[in-house]
Amino acid sequence: MSALSRNNVQDLGRRSAQPMLFAHGFGCDQTMWRLTAPAFEADHRVVLFDHVGLGNSDVSAYSADRYGTLDAYADDVLDIVHELDLRDVIFVGHSVSAMIGVLAANREPDRFARLVLVGPSPRYVDDGDYVGGFTGADITELLESLESNFLGWSSRMGPLIMGNPERPELGRELTNSFCRTDPDIMRQFARVTFLSDNRADLPVLNVPTLVLQCSEDIIAPEAVGDYVHGAIPGSELVRLRATGHCPNLSAPEETIAAIKAFLRKVPSGPDVRHG
Repeated sequence: MSALSRNNVQDLGRRSAQPMLFAHGFGCDQTMWRLTAPAFEADHRVVLFDHVGLGNSDVSAYSADRYGTLDAYADDVLDIVHELDLRDVIFVGHSVSAMIGVLAANREPDRFARLVLVGPSPRYVDDGDYVGGFTGADITELLESLESNFLGWSSRMGPLIMGNPERPELGRELTNSFCRTDPDIMRQFARVTFLSDNRADLPVLNVPTLVLQCSEDIIAPEAVGDYVHGAIPGSELVRLRATGHCPNLSAPEETIAAIKAFLRKVPSGPDVRHG
């Protein structure tokens, strides 16, 4: 099966320019980038896609066995990169896709020029001195609630994850995105997302990386952003004024400006690596 049809790949912008590959977060699809990605089309080849089981991807390609870890999602990213023969890729990953991008870049660093990690978290569960933002009991309760009352969970968590309570339409959009997804796929993806531990993958990353950290983010609090920044050699951390977990929707102008500033700062080319 072609990765382009499987993942509903949209290939936009300047085909001859440096590619930017945008990856959406948990329970969402590529429309989450509609306010940010177009700002890069004049200067880049912009590639959007849906993770299998989400958006307009080919749901028949989904199996709980295959997508039981984030590694399978990283495989899909690399399939897209190979099928389009993308090189010198700027990967922009939101939430769980930040770690998916780290996994892909660690496997084939020569394909990636830079990473932009939006609201990343390598582990959501607190562990000793590590602050992930959730206790083990919190995650168990979250997963049990998702299992027993999918629609109720979606209605409650969408606005909490989005933040920005003064703009309820944003929370409703996230809720609706959750509700459009097959409940069984959402439950499985939630387990994979919230129980993963990718801390060991960060120190070996050898691609220039920007970490974008929001304030008042209940999913990836500031301590997590600090950890990711400290663990990735030579990374840059930018604290956004944006609140909540989805600045690509709630604060697109600030998100675009931060990414463009990073791209101007870091020289282009696949040979640019941290020493």
